[in-house]
Amino acid sequence: MAEISQDGGGKKGGKKRSKKASTKIDMTPMVDLGFLLITFFMLTTTLAKPVVMQLNMPDKTEKEEKSEVKMSETLTVMPDAEKVYYYQGLPTEASTQLQKTNYSKDGIRTVLFDYKRRVGDNFTIVIKATKGAKYKNMVDLLDECAITSNKRYAILEIDPDSEKLIKKSGL
Repeated sequence: MAEISQDGGGKKGGKKRSKKASTKIDMTPMVDLGFLLITFFMLTTTLAKPVVMQLNMPDKTEKEEKSEVKMSETLTVMPDAEKVYYYQGLPTEASTQLQKTNYSKDGIRTVLFDYKRRVGDNFTIVIKATKGAKYKNMVDLLDECAITSNKRYAILEIDPDSEKLIKKSGL
């Protein structure tokens, strides 16, 4: 712990002075206490729990129900690794124009808000992930749907017509 070492007094025959003792403190117990406190707080701290996004899927039934959706109220979004392709209508139409944006707030979020403003609240987003898309891209796109309050979206596999449209556009 702490030690007090005594050195010799003063000179002989002179004025008598008080002896100054030097102290030496052993810091080992203090370090042990520090590590115990760090360990205690690490073990008792609650780490951030993962947040789960709720995704409702339809029940699998024998009879398939089809809901009518107007193509004029449908926006097809195709997430890729770095960019997002989107178009309105069917990919086989000659007038279909493929456009490209990114995942930023000025990218797909602006597109969704703008489309919602033009078409109204009852529009459907069709999500078709490309082969280059990662899981993170899909989650980012679903987050954007939640941020823009779009409750009607469908997740489909990408079809050959959409793939051809991407290759043909050269974007």
